[in-house]
Amino acid sequence: MAQRVAVLGILNKRNGIVQNVTLRPGQSVRWKDVIVRLRACETTAPWEEEKLTGAFVQVDVRRPDKSWNRVFSGWLYKESPSLNVVEHPVYDVWPKSCAMTYPAGPPAPAAPASSSNLSSATKSGGASKVSAAAPGNTTEPAPAAAPPPSAVANNAT
Repeated sequence: MAQRVAVLGILNKRNGIVQNVTLRPGQSVRWKDVIVRLRACETTAPWEEEKLTGAFVQVDVRRPDKSWNRVFSGWLYKESPSLNVVEHPVYDVWPKSCAMTYPAGPPAPAAPASSSNLSSATKSGGASKVSAAAPGNTTEPAPAAAPPPSAVANNAT
């Protein structure tokens, strides 16, 4: 978490000024009468199909009586700003990016050692077949399994 860096946008709706701030988890910034704290940020791994960037943010705003009021605490998502919003008449906060490192991705599937269309597995249906890979080798069909007694009793009605 310590290596992550988020960029958040803060909008003052009264004058239309946007401030971009760069924070690490645990850091906060005060801009005018608002304090924005970044608790965490996440971005989906590069190998994931759906790309999401989120930040867990806490927003405190100073009241006219000089006390601070928490107006928001939760996850904000860059790709879905309407999913969770900072509802305040003066300030708006949103995540712009989250830089983080990832462990090595999943390994690529191994290529088969040899590609042969022939199989030594018994064909479905239980018929005896001669394997082309081993001439003269026959396989015996497995005896049909009887259904469990509980199944027979339930189907008798």
